[in-house]
Amino acid sequence: MAANTAPKLILASASPRRRELLKAAGFDFEVLPASLPEVARIGESPEEFVRRMAQEKAEAVWRKLPQPRWHPVLAADTVVVLGNQLLGKPADADQAREMLQALSGNEHRVLTGLCLVYLLPQGPAIATEPTVDVRVASTVVKFSKLTELEIQEYVASGEPLDKAGAYAIQGRASKYVEWVRGCYFNVVGLPVSLLYRMLREAHLIPQ
Repeated sequence: MAANTAPKLILASASPRRRELLKAAGFDFEVLPASLPEVARIGESPEEFVRRMAQEKAEAVWRKLPQPRWHPVLAADTVVVLGNQLLGKPADADQAREMLQALSGNEHRVLTGLCLVYLLPQGPAIATEPTVDVRVASTVVKFSKLTELEIQEYVASGEPLDKAGAYAIQGRASKYVEWVRGCYFNVVGLPVSLLYRMLREAHLIPQ
């Protein structure tokens, strides 16, 4: 995909992984992170949570942009789900260790809520109210059985501490992953193919 086939995006995220994926895919973008509390509501499913968080982040950044707002805003929120338990970023090393012990030898889902906020052309004019497109990508990951020493060494590396589910599939944890069913890049933090499809369906990319 050539860089000039897609509009410039405003990435509402400080994640270096998302920046790397967008850059590798040839997207033009700038970063304007959203800073919002990420707390699930009572009775909220993991899918509902990532959808809501992605939309709230995108809309918060959209409101900050000066008018006219020419560039689409992209926000994403990624969580790991084990059974019905939502695993976000661990608060400390002890919580990271608990998460890895729970993931050890088990399958889990990685969900990413993806939200695009943009203005659609209306003939010679531009719409005044934005279009909000929110979708969820789901990937299943199987972890091998980890020993206590492996968990201790991985936590000591510091890598798990700012990652949903306490691991980075593209990093040291790659050797613990037996298989992936679905979009690998979703596990990294951004389902690039879904984003491209959303841009095409919005006619933000020339057909």
